[in-house]
Amino acid sequence: MNTQARGIGRTIWVATRTMALLTAALGVGYTLLITGIGHVALPGQASGSIITSQDGDPVGSSLIGQTFTDADGNPIPEYFQSRPSAAGDGYDGGASSGSNYGPENEDLIAAISERKAQIATFNGVPEDDVPADAVTASASGLDPHISPAYAEIQIARVASARGITERELRELVAAHTNAPDLGYLGETRVNVLELNLALDEWGD
Repeated sequence: MNTQARGIGRTIWVATRTMALLTAALGVGYTLLITGIGHVALPGQASGSIITSQDGDPVGSSLIGQTFTDADGNPIPEYFQSRPSAAGDGYDGGASSGSNYGPENEDLIAAISERKAQIATFNGVPEDDVPADAVTASASGLDPHISPAYAEIQIARVASARGITERELRELVAAHTNAPDLGYLGETRVNVLELNLALDEWGD
């Protein structure tokens, strides 16, 4: 009996030491190693891809979208607008999700129709010119990009509100338009936060 008890005790002790060693090596050591490599090789991405203003103040992340609305939730004419977001109250990094509505869902169809009419009126364009990403949320609800087509229908409105020419604004949009990664992954896209930040710094 004593021999059996000692055997069980020894097994428990070996298992405990092994668990502690593996926890330290894989749970702590490995994590610190990969984090360190990330900060050396890709410091911006490892720190959250933070975007800062000219003053050096953090204004957001290039990976997470934002809304550009006033206190009442109305879109601000001086800014390019992002696509809709179903993440929490909108672009909530802690509640990343899509609406999960199917294409025949009556609520989704009604929401798209309402958004299309509002966007067309706000930008002074026909409803047929409103692209799909202007009225639908991304799967994550956090996509910071819009299509060049959605940026294009906003140019006249933003240029008028800012008092700059549409030609100048198109050049700024082009400067913040990204081609597909590696030339073929994803779509051509415009980062809304980076573009709006560049607008605020225009002429400074």
